[in-house]
Amino acid sequence: MAIPTTRAKEKASILIDYNKCTVCGKCVEVCKDFSIEIREGKLVISDNPLFGCIGCGHCMAVCPTGAIEIKGREISSADIYPLPDSSAACGYEQLSALLERRRSIREFSEKGVSADVIEKILNAARTSPMGLPPSDVNVLVLGSREAVRGFGLDFCNYLNEMKWFVSRWFLALMRPLWGKANDEMFRGFIKPMFKFFIKESSRGVNMVTYDAPLAMYFYGSPYTDPADPIIAATVAMYAAESLGLGTCMIGSVHPLIQNGKKAKQFREKYKIKYTSREGLIVLFGYPTVKYKKGIKRTFASEIHL
Repeated sequence: MAIPTTRAKEKASILIDYNKCTVCGKCVEVCKDFSIEIREGKLVISDNPLFGCIGCGHCMAVCPTGAIEIKGREISSADIYPLPDSSAACGYEQLSALLERRRSIREFSEKGVSADVIEKILNAARTSPMGLPPSDVNVLVLGSREAVRGFGLDFCNYLNEMKWFVSRWFLALMRPLWGKANDEMFRGFIKPMFKFFIKESSRGVNMVTYDAPLAMYFYGSPYTDPADPIIAATVAMYAAESLGLGTCMIGSVHPLIQNGKKAKQFREKYKIKYTSREGLIVLFGYPTVKYKKGIKRTFASEIHL
């Protein structure tokens, strides 16, 4: 049995067309599960794989003659496509310019985001690297201003019913359990955020999702590598930037809808399929504010060994 995900519990099958195989060994070189080997001058399926074929497709993609086919774990030969020529890829200077021009945008024009642009963003995000195939990232697409606004105000109503979560007695109770850093975060950020979101929503103002014309919530499952939803959200963000959209990542919603009866009801309303360790909302729209300058950022530390 291979490593399980919500989409696949069994290992994939490796099929070898011996009429096409030249025993070049490239597939053996790239298979880090050791599922295939060359034995007595012939390519064969290994008797001692590490996990069993996880369906990464490396062997199928590297084979110069098309002698290998993978079936199972949501992959088949139909998923193979020729790589774009390297001349079509952006260079470092172009990529650097895109990264440097990005700023978090919360002021959006009335213009909606078309279905074809949404699909381009999703198509880019689907290419995201993952901890284990097939991807266990799930995406909730809120494709209109009305849907995005409704989600934001519903979240504020949910917070209003959960105010005890930032009450003085609860924070005092939890401090020895979750430590100094979490206590400081709750008192300095989460508690004021609760009050602000609830206050503004009572006036009909959505300060959670800013009435953006498009939002996507990337989240995982109990099986997902925690980094996968964050990577997919980041790829979607930069894809949108390349299409002329402004973007903003919203991290405040995900951790607060993971536990409890009310959180489950909220997830069910929006067809959010799973709880997950990590998740992220990205807002998209055409910006009304144009920035002329960027601000340099730094890491907390950089140690070179």
